Order: sequence, then C-alpha cells, then structure tokens
Amino acid sequence: MLSFARGTWAQTLGDALSWRTIRGRMTVILAVPTCLLLVVVGLAVADRLQDYRDARDTRSQIDVTLRIQDLVHHLQSERVFTNGLLAGDRSYRTQLDRSRDRVDAVRRELSEERVVAGAMTRLERLTAIRDSVDSGSADRTKTHTYYTGVIGALNAADPTADRATRGDRRLRDDLAALQALAEAKEAGSQEGSLLGGALAAGSFRETNSLDFVKARATRISAMDRFFKLATPTQRDAVMKMFSSPVTRRLDTIENAALKASDGSRIRVDGTGFAEDMLRVDATVHQAQHRVDADVQARTKGLSDEATASLAGYLALGALVLTTLVAAAVLAGRSITRPLDALASEADDVARRRLPDTMARIQAGELAPAAAERQPHRSAQEITRVVTALHNVENTAVGLAAEQAVLRRNSAESLASLGRRNQGLVRRQLALITALEQQELDPEALAELFELDHLATRMRRNAESLLVLVDERTPQIRTSTATSLELVQSAIGEVEQYRRVSIAEIEPRRISGRAVAELSHLLAELLENALTFSPPDQPVEVHGWEEGDEFNIAVVDHGVGMSPEDLARANARIAGEEAFLVAPTRYLGHYVVGRLARRLGVEVLLSDTPGGGVSALIILPARLLAPDDDAVPPDRREYVSSMLNGFRAGIARAESR
Repeated sequence: MLSFARGTWAQTLGDALSWRTIRGRMTVILAVPTCLLLVVVGLAVADRLQDYRDARDTRSQIDVTLRIQDLVHHLQSERVFTNGLLAGDRSYRTQLDRSRDRVDAVRRELSEERVVAGAMTRLERLTAIRDSVDSGSADRTKTHTYYTGVIGALNAADPTADRATRGDRRLRDDLAALQALAEAKEAGSQEGSLLGGALAAGSFRETNSLDFVKARATRISAMDRFFKLATPTQRDAVMKMFSSPVTRRLDTIENAALKASDGSRIRVDGTGFAEDMLRVDATVHQAQHRVDADVQARTKGLSDEATASLAGYLALGALVLTTLVAAAVLAGRSITRPLDALASEADDVARRRLPDTMARIQAGELAPAAAERQPHRSAQEITRVVTALHNVENTAVGLAAEQAVLRRNSAESLASLGRRNQGLVRRQLALITALEQQELDPEALAELFELDHLATRMRRNAESLLVLVDERTPQIRTSTATSLELVQSAIGEVEQYRRVSIAEIEPRRISGRAVAELSHLLAELLENALTFSPPDQPVEVHGWEEGDEFNIAVVDHGVGMSPEDLARANARIAGEEAFLVAPTRYLGHYVVGRLARRLGVEVLLSDTPGGGVSALIILPARLLAPDDDAVPPDRREYVSSMLNGFRAGIARAESR
C-alpha cells in the first residue's frame, strides 16, 4: 500500500513537472515569476536580517564600550594626579592611589574581552611606570605620553568607534556623538593633566605649552562636533555643565595659562584645580553614559523593528508562495478538469452511445434524439471545444444512423435476394428431379445430373447470402447422417468435386439439426481450398474422433498464406471483421465464421507441411448423435438412390 502511494505521488509529481501535460506547462510558466518574486522577497529578508544582526551586535558592544570608557576615565584621572605628583605637588598622592585602585579593578573586568586585547598588552608596562613615579625617577613628559598612548589605544579598540549602522541615521549620529564626546573628554583630560603639572611647577616647561594649546583646540573641535550630532536632551545636559561655577573657575585658570604660554609664571590661584577637573571629567563621563543609554534604547528599538520586519517578510514570502501554488493548482484544475470531463465524454460517445445508437437502428428502432447539453462553465476556449465536440458527436450520430440504416437496408436487400434465388433454385431443382425420373437415356441423364449439380451450387450461394445477413434457412433434414455422408454432401456442392479426395473418414453420426449447415460450412472450406490450389493437386478430407469431439480436416497443397494473411483469415473466420468492408474473394470466410458461431463449432486455419493451408473443424459432442440413431428406411433408400445416381452421373461424365 505504501509503495502504491509512493508511486502515485511520484506520478503526480512527474505530471506536474512534465512539459507534455497542461498542468506541467502551467507549473513551469508560473515557476519563473514565482522564483523571481521569491528572490526579491529573499533579498528583502536578507536585508532585514542584516539590520537585525547590526542592531543586536551594537547592543552587545555598547556594554563593552561603557567598560572601556570607565577604564579610560580612571586612567585619565590617574594621568592627572601622576603629572601633578611629578611636578612636585605631594597633595596628589592620596587621590593617585585611589585612581590606581579603580584602574586595576576595571582592568581586571576587561581582561577577557578580545576586542581590547591589543590595547591591554600596553598596560603591562603600567606597573613599571608606577614604580618609577613612586621612586621619583620618572620623566614627566614620557609618563604623560605613555598614559596618552594607552588611552588612545583603548579608544581605538572601542568596537563602536568606526561602526556605521546601515539605514538608521539617528543611531549613526548617536555613535558619532559618543565618539566626539570621548575625544573631547580625552583632550580635556590631557589639557587638565598638562595644566595641573604647570600649576604645580608654576609655569610650562619645554613644549608643554604647545601640547596644552593643541589639546585645548582638539577639545573645542570635538565639542563642536558633539553639539552638531547630539540630541537636544544630550546637548542640554552638557550645557548645564559648562554653565556651572566649577567650569567658570576652570576657564579663568585656563585663560591665565594661555597668557603664560611663553614660559612665564602662571599668575592664578590653582587651589582646588584638581578637584574641579575631576568634577568636570565626571560630568562628561556621566554625559557619555547618557548617550550610551540613548544608543542602547535606539538599538533595542531597531532590533525589535528588524525582528518584526523580518517576521513580516517571512510571512509575506510564505503567503506569496502559498498563493502562487494555490493559483497554479486552481488554474491547472480549471483547465484539466473540463478537459478530463471532455475526454471521458468523448470516450463515452465512442464506446457506448454510438454503438448503442447503431444497435437500436439495426434492430429497427428510431435513432434517439441528440440530448441538449449545456457547455461546461470554463474558459471560452474550452467552452468552444466542448461545443465543437458536441457538434461532432451529433454529426457522428447522424452519420452512424445513416450507415446503420444503409447496412440494415443492404442486409434486407441481400436477404430478399437470397430468398428469391433460393426459391427459384428450389423450383429449378424440383424440375430437374422430375426430368431425371422421366429420362431413360443415360447421356441425357448425365447432363441432367450436371445441371442438378450446378443448381445445387447456386442454392448454396443463395443460402450463403442468407447466412451473411444472419438469416436462417428453413431446415428440411431432421434425421442423423454419418460423417461420410456429411462429407459427400459437401463435395456435391462444389464445382471441382473430382479433385476432392476422401482420405479416411472414421464413422460417426451427426445430429440431424446440424447436418445442412455443417455441409454448407464444409463446402465453403472445400471451395476455398480448390480455388487456391493447383488444378492438378487434390484436396484431401480427413475425419477422426478425439475424445468426445469429432474432427474434420480439409488439406490443400497450394501456394499457402503468409503468417499475416493467415492471422487475418482466422480473424475473419472468428467474426472479428464486418463482411461489408471485406474484399469479395473473402466472403467465404465470413460465411464459415457465421455458421461456426451459430453451431458452436471451432474452425482453425494453419499451414500445411510442404505448402498449402489446412482447415480444421472441431465438432463438439452436442452436435454428435449416438451410433444406433439409424436413418429411417424410407429416408435411407432415398439417400442411397440419390448417391448412386450422383456417382453414376459422375462416371458417365468422366467416360465422355
């Protein structure tokens, strides 16, 4: 059962993909736009999937960014206090130690992050730098440069530093504002570190003033970028910081430092500078956290939007695919179903309605009126085909009716002609018989017997017409006959009877009701054998019993038949062809076939060894009579006198 189901599905799939079927062609035609549409949907799904991945990655990277900025913030504080300590201000010692502890704590948290692995390797020198600072052997400029390099490496390792999120401008601006704020914070931290050292020393040393001016310009430029990119809420939070008293005090110190950038003494009170710098730096760090929070909220919204959009596109793709498949199935069924119904109706016309109509006409009934059929509710082209098929059916029924009437009329004409000929021949035979009984001259009697033989053949031809049109001849003989008498009776009805040789006929009695028709059947086979064999070759007749059956064989040694002709001849004898379409020389085959079916006798044609054709007649047991079923005395005498007279006429004819 499972294998059958698999075979059915395989056949259905094969039909759906085959160009030889309408369903297959529609599938192929619809598959092209379907694939193109699915490609478009697939590209949209891939784009939404990429947006989803970008938003998800950005959300995961923001946390790393916050921890990196925390480490940068504490390193910036350590740099300020280290620079002040190296400048000679021992008050920075306590704050420096706290900053170092915070740096170490955040450093341990980031030690497992692969994105900052390169920058973290630079922190391996931090312990040595701290030792040199504590021992007083460190160079202030080199130490400042080291801290600046590490902080720059950490900012460069920030995973969001160069991230460009496709399609969302607000997120790009937030990330750019975050980077600008980080750059401004680092520049401000450098500026505070340099200024703190200068305040502790009383003036700028070497190139510190140039570094201070450069850091200040970088901070101002970065803040300008931040204000352009930041949201109003972010800008307001930073503006409050710049309008505070702490910022104003730092501006005063900064302006004084700018005036002393030529190396002169800085004339300003720097008390509390470090604390003010730490407050401003902490405020900027809080602003960074605020921007980070905005970025996280934005990425979460983008992630949710991308998820919903991705689900929508996937649902759209499934809907498109389902719709197109359903459309292909419905379109195919809308075409194939009417065509299947049309094919079934055409088969019904060919196999049932037309044969039934012809049978009714041949039986003498009127041809049925063509039924009015409504066209199938389908496409106009199919409706036109249906209408055309109905017209063809009506025309075919009309032609079939005409042909049936013609065949019936032909059969009736043949039957009428056969009956007339039969009646005339019987009258002729009766007249010849009366003349034979009155004639005493042997020569005249022989001629009368020849005439009698010719009339007998004419009677057989008339009976053959009746057999072809399936009309029965009234039976005269009611008593049984021997197998030899049956053969002799058949020989008496053929023209070249002298060439027939009775080889051996085993004695067997034949039922009287079948004698006349069996004699006619055997005579047709003898006539056929004599016609298609050389004039100097005899035709042999054999008869033998085989079980409950009796077999009669007619053997000729003529030209024979090809296997194809022999097969067609057996088909004609079996009644598989209509005699009205057969050549005239094969009418004897149809007579034999009609008689054989009527009697239930089997007739087979086969090749004769050495050349020629043999006909085998198999008489069933129901056509045979018991051997003690004797012929009545009066009938026996009549048959005996007829046979003796027939033999005498033949002998006299041969002597002449």
